[in-house]
Amino acid sequence: MRRRKKPVDEAEVDMTPMLDVVFILLIFFIVTSTFLSEQGMDLTPPPQSDGPPPPQAKAISIYVDEGNFIRVDGRFTDISAVRANIERKKAEFPDISVVVQVHPEAKNLYALKVVDEARLANIANVAFVGSE
Repeated sequence: MRRRKKPVDEAEVDMTPMLDVVFILLIFFIVTSTFLSEQGMDLTPPPQSDGPPPPQAKAISIYVDEGNFIRVDGRFTDISAVRANIERKKAEFPDISVVVQVHPEAKNLYALKVVDEARLANIANVAFVGSE
């Protein structure tokens, strides 16, 4: 006499309710999330004026050329030495300003680094001047 084996019932898990819950949670998090509104800096140079130049004040001139080389008052320097040059001049003239001139083909990264170095040196007046 042969024994018949009972067929084994395989348990199946229905994934549909779990997927529904995942999609509902995804929609909930997308709808309730807040998006950051980042503010950018306008690096567009001002238009050239034909009027008389403003009176000259004590200022440090920083120029970033097309090869991303930096000149502080006409002397080539590294980005890491910009802050030291600014602080040295600020010790002589406490109310000094910084004028940044950037060549149109220079990378904006270097212009922003120069501005950051000026801000770290506690310079309140940092201005951009158009380049030809």
